[in-house]
Amino acid sequence: MAGVVTAADRANKVATVLRVTSGNFLEMFDFFLFGFYATYISRAFFPAGSEFASLMLTFMTFGAGFLMRPLGAIFLGAYVDRIGRRQGLILTLTIMATGTILIAFVPGYATIGLLAPALVLIGRLLQGFSAGVELGGVSVYLAEMATPGNKGFYVSWQSGSQQVAIMVAAVIGYAINQALMPADVASWGWRIPFFIGCAIVPFLFYIRRSLEETAEFKQRKHHPSMQEVFTSIGRNWRIVLLGMLLVVMTTVSFYTITVYTPTFGKSVLKLSDTASLAVTFCVGLSNFIWLPIMGAVSDRIGRKPILLVFSALTLLTSYPALAWLVGNISFGNMLLVLLWFSFLYGSYNGAMVVALTEIVPPSVRTAGFSLCYSLATALFGGFTPLVSTWLIENTGDKAAPALWLMLAGACGLVATWLVYRGTAPVIGEVSEERLA
Repeated sequence: MAGVVTAADRANKVATVLRVTSGNFLEMFDFFLFGFYATYISRAFFPAGSEFASLMLTFMTFGAGFLMRPLGAIFLGAYVDRIGRRQGLILTLTIMATGTILIAFVPGYATIGLLAPALVLIGRLLQGFSAGVELGGVSVYLAEMATPGNKGFYVSWQSGSQQVAIMVAAVIGYAINQALMPADVASWGWRIPFFIGCAIVPFLFYIRRSLEETAEFKQRKHHPSMQEVFTSIGRNWRIVLLGMLLVVMTTVSFYTITVYTPTFGKSVLKLSDTASLAVTFCVGLSNFIWLPIMGAVSDRIGRKPILLVFSALTLLTSYPALAWLVGNISFGNMLLVLLWFSFLYGSYNGAMVVALTEIVPPSVRTAGFSLCYSLATALFGGFTPLVSTWLIENTGDKAAPALWLMLAGACGLVATWLVYRGTAPVIGEVSEERLA
């Protein structure tokens, strides 16, 4: 009967979501590992005169990968908009896996000298180039295969898959810390999760190759050339700028509560590895819960109210919450504050990702979305661990990373107001869809 969704239809949708988000899992699994094991990586590849200098070099390498994202967004994004969603997602997974394998197997500085940090940097640059379009490609695919009225819910699983990766990485890290002596973890044990990431690459290739092209893309009669993609993006530079500001709130919040949290817990709050891992696992679980809930809520009440409320709350509550934590350090208090930040992030991002797919011109949706996301990550989010470490060192205030979060909240608030004020050309000339 027409209009009836059968159990088989639902099962097929679930299977498609799992296949398309698999690459996201690998990306965030590796990115989280780099952040959690930053202190060990710094000793292995970036020996320096002080722990601060060594850690800064590590986080600079971590951030360098994000500088490649805009290039990946433009060139790989244009490729996906011209060739197709399925083929593009297979290509991004190939490049991403190459970078992951390189980082996992590079010998330390003590063995091969300066070649070690150089190879790690190359691995990060490859990952960044691939990641520049991975999130956009996945988000656009989910938006185009979503059932009517449920686009926010479906697109939220792009971020949801990343939270699963965080939880899996935290569990593996906990198991390693329980099974090995601290000296063994520092010497070679930290590489084990990276090897696991390499081992799942063939499986991810297998399931992603079974993807079908989206019906919306196949129905499109004209697929723009790379030159046409560049021209369209240049013509709509204002929406790219506003889209980037929307994403700043998401990417800074995310890298603060996931990638930077283990380092903050260990190096700043002086909590144990186990405590930091437990908090990170709970944050990943909380994110996983809030993202689809708020994506679905945005399908009902619209994107604008959610984006305004949660960017404003981030601006107003970040510093008081973190200042309270550093004045009352305990595992329970760290968990409480990070779960609050998780609520803010998950609620905002559940509406933001689908909103971004709606305000970019459909013909260049992958490239446009990816460029917005990549610029925000390259200029703001990817350097969150670096900026947070620098702020604490230069202000002497352990709550100083909250200043970076407050800036992100302000960006989200201003961008939301400008995007949804309802005046052309901000919206009227850039989308063929009605904004929720």
